[in-house]
Amino acid sequence: MNKGLLFAWITAVAAMLGSLYFSEIMKFVPCTLCWYQRILMYPLAIILGIAFYKNDVRIYKYVLPLSILGILISGYHYLHQKVPALQGASLCSSGVPCSGYYINWLGFITIPLLAFTAFVIITVSMFILRKKHA
Repeated sequence: MNKGLLFAWITAVAAMLGSLYFSEIMKFVPCTLCWYQRILMYPLAIILGIAFYKNDVRIYKYVLPLSILGILISGYHYLHQKVPALQGASLCSSGVPCSGYYINWLGFITIPLLAFTAFVIITVSMFILRKKHA
C-alpha cells in the first residue's frame, strides 16, 4: 500500500465531495473559476483512485499537470477575492462574480483557498512519489 497515493486520493475525493456539498446541498452557485477548478479536481479523484488500487506509482506523470494548473487557477482565484486591485481584471464577465465568496471562515478561508490547499497536497504527494520511484 502506497500511503502517498492514498493520501492524494483521499484529498481529491474530499475536495470533490466538498465542492458537491457546497453546490448541491448548500445551493452555492459556482463561478467560472470554480468550474475550472472542478474540471481539474474531479478527474483526479478517479485517476488517483485507480492508481491506488493498481499501485501505479508512475501516475504522477498524469496527475501533476492537472494539480499544478489547479494551483495556478485556485491561487489566482483566491488573490482575486482578497486583493481589491485584482477584482477589476476578472475572467468572470457574466453570471456569478468570482470576487464574491460564500464562506470566509476565520476571515481568510474561502472555497478557492480550500481548493488551493487540496491541489498543493496532491502536488507535493506526487513530487514525493516521483522522487521515491524515479
